[in-house]
Amino acid sequence: MKFLKKNYGWLIVSALATLPFIPLAKMALENGAGSIDMLYHISGEFAIRWMTAVLTLTPVFILFGVTNLFVRQAMGIATAVWSLLHFVIFIIAEGFAETFTQFNYVLGFIAVLILIPLLFTSNRKAMQRLKTNWKKLQSFAYLAILLSLAHVAILEKTWIIYAVIVGLGFIIRIPEVKTSILKYRQQKK
Repeated sequence: MKFLKKNYGWLIVSALATLPFIPLAKMALENGAGSIDMLYHISGEFAIRWMTAVLTLTPVFILFGVTNLFVRQAMGIATAVWSLLHFVIFIIAEGFAETFTQFNYVLGFIAVLILIPLLFTSNRKAMQRLKTNWKKLQSFAYLAILLSLAHVAILEKTWIIYAVIVGLGFIIRIPEVKTSILKYRQQKK
């Protein structure tokens, strides 16, 4: 029971991140190669959704004071896993060489490369080992979201809602805005 109390947020995020794999796997098994294009579009959509969600956690903390580092880490892991899955499915569908044929593919590839070290350092041991460098390394997530948004925008997919959410999050992070929000929250108490 103690484990559940301590890790309930991480478990919920893990379940939410894993559940979409079931219909994707079913689609892949039933339709085979015919569904590969759909699979890499869906996996890309989940990757950008998770990336946007994880980057909204700091603005949520600033606005409401709610935070949980382990939930953030689980969401970051979900982001990286979905992004890697998207890239692997893309390679299966199009081939690795296709990655370098269009600018937007290169942007997506760089974003995935950035997420790999973030994935492997999204744990408690890495935090202890890297100390202050951990936060510096994790800040590369901002570059990954910008590259991912550009990747999606060039593809002319649904990107504007993600850009608005991320943009508002960046505005809330501006030191003057953040400070005024935190002061307002303190006055309300």
